[in-house]
Amino acid sequence: MKNQIKYYLEKLFPINRSLTGDGNRDTLKIIQKIIPLKIKEINSGTKVYDWIVPEEWNIRDAYIKDNNGIRLISLKENNLHVMGYSKKFEGLLNWSELKKKLITSKVSKDSIPYRTSYYNKDWSFCVTQNQYALIKNSKGPFKIKIDSNHKKGSMSYGECIIKGKSKKEILISCYICHPSMANDSLSGILLCAFLATEILKKKRNWSYRIIFVPETIGAITYCRLNENIMKKIDTALVITTVGGPGKFGFKKSWDENHKINTEIKNLFRENKLKYIEYPFDIKGSDERQYSSIGFRINSATIAKDKYYEYSQYHTSKDDLNFVKPEYINQSLKIYTKLLKKIEKWEIYKSTNIYCEPMLSKRSLYNHVGGSYTKEKNKLYIMSWILFLSDGILTIDQISDKLKIKKKIIKEISEQLLNLGLLCKI
Repeated sequence: MKNQIKYYLEKLFPINRSLTGDGNRDTLKIIQKIIPLKIKEINSGTKVYDWIVPEEWNIRDAYIKDNNGIRLISLKENNLHVMGYSKKFEGLLNWSELKKKLITSKVSKDSIPYRTSYYNKDWSFCVTQNQYALIKNSKGPFKIKIDSNHKKGSMSYGECIIKGKSKKEILISCYICHPSMANDSLSGILLCAFLATEILKKKRNWSYRIIFVPETIGAITYCRLNENIMKKIDTALVITTVGGPGKFGFKKSWDENHKINTEIKNLFRENKLKYIEYPFDIKGSDERQYSSIGFRINSATIAKDKYYEYSQYHTSKDDLNFVKPEYINQSLKIYTKLLKKIEKWEIYKSTNIYCEPMLSKRSLYNHVGGSYTKEKNKLYIMSWILFLSDGILTIDQISDKLKIKKKIIKEISEQLLNLGLLCKI
């Protein structure tokens, strides 16, 4: 697996990705060689909730030349040199004009920062502090060229739906819009693809909806296009920044008592792995779209050098020296183990969601009523199971909540299933 990851890391890293454009299509076409991915397009200008799908953006070349025609900065050397979505520009500028269009990193002298201007047509070059000094000390006027274009095109995204015994789905999502940064989040793209190959190998209880979308606008668009389906999804994994050399990190879903959080904690404990736990926060990735009020999908993330948490974040230092195939493979193994735990989830739903069912007509209730006991007898447990079986809680969670052995919960649940009082999710 490590060799395959290495091959695709090196193949995909140089591609210039963004919200839209040929780089995204090329990326998705390469992913199609790993999994049966459907590539879909949504037209620019399409209204999706409060947003509009932007114009398609492509860039062919960009540079800053000195007075002697020597390229001081070139897009061909690094995709991050041009601010994402920069508009077309060509002209001569002196230093006082050009310096207003140069962006440097405040963290590192020799790293190129990653910056974008998706919804405001502008242009800038992103340079290291050393390159900034080089340009400042070079002879102008400087010839500037950004050979880009915005057009009424489309936004591309990928979808792979893997059917299981249940129609209930687990959502797995990654974003494809970051150019030439290996951890954020080419690592997420590759883990998502290879995790799909692991799912395809095995018999499945759950169905899986695996999507490759541009961050934010792509997730919003996907939610809009699949609104009814997304409203029925309870659990998601947002996969990003899984390829660093540091510790594992776990960002909890919005409901900290949700089963996905319990399973991930148990997973790390069982494998004796140290990890950093992060609370849910709307700062981050597409979990804030999936967990918004209309959907409330509990979306968790397991990362390895999580976004914001490493010095190379959003710079040219997030490269193939920082990210290694073995690190991504370590994360892949963790996610694979997590899916094994998810596959063992046993979830029931009461068929009588409006008030309690009549147990006496099914010979489950004493013929003489009015007595009371503190004992946790079968009737008491049965009533709790019917009350808690909402199609979300697992048998393990109900067992923990009631402090009653899972075996007993399982036996009574099966009896209620046979009587038609529960259905299996």
